[in-house]
Amino acid sequence: MIESRHTAAEPVSIPDVIPIFPLPNVVFFPDTYLPLHIFEPRYRDMIADVGTTDACIGMALLKDGGELESDGHPAVCAPGCVGRIHTITPLPDGRANLILHGLARYIIEEDVCDASYRKARITVPSRDPFRALDDDALRATLTALAVRYLRARRARDLCALVTGASLSDAVLVNSLSSCLDLTTLEKQFLLESDNLRRQARRLIDLLRFKLAGATPSSEGT
Repeated sequence: MIESRHTAAEPVSIPDVIPIFPLPNVVFFPDTYLPLHIFEPRYRDMIADVGTTDACIGMALLKDGGELESDGHPAVCAPGCVGRIHTITPLPDGRANLILHGLARYIIEEDVCDASYRKARITVPSRDPFRALDDDALRATLTALAVRYLRARRARDLCALVTGASLSDAVLVNSLSSCLDLTTLEKQFLLESDNLRRQARRLIDLLRFKLAGATPSSEGT
């Protein structure tokens, strides 16, 4: 059975305190979708709790060594991305498959220790700087580089998606940031951009380096 929580068009109020789901190899972006398989008891508790309230979960990238050095609150990179449960499929043995829809970047202000899973009080920066590029030339440059990169990897379906005029600037930039075969640290570098134009420029730099066969540095862009 698939139970739908929200439609993509519904506005969602992000609460001040949210569950945090840290993973070692996942960077989640606004305007994208993330499938998750829930099987650990603490995260089953999390789904049971958020499924009856606001259905928001904060995804966070674990810092290197964070899992080993932590007593239950591993060090995570900032910012992360908060998403809402778009669909959830309960399984007979208590596990669940769900899909998160990315809403916005968040910053952890303090941990909240009142559950079996990690929770945090967060702030959500203004989403206005991430809504549009307001720069046709920048979008054209990013699109052209992405198409070159994807064609080299025979990803024709993604090429067609990238060149579609119906995509908003935010969906284009975040979808590329999420789906391209970048490292988790490169994706986190993109997520840490302070506006959509900066994120697009960083993505352009990464694509240029990869097309040239070089390894880019994450400094100074």
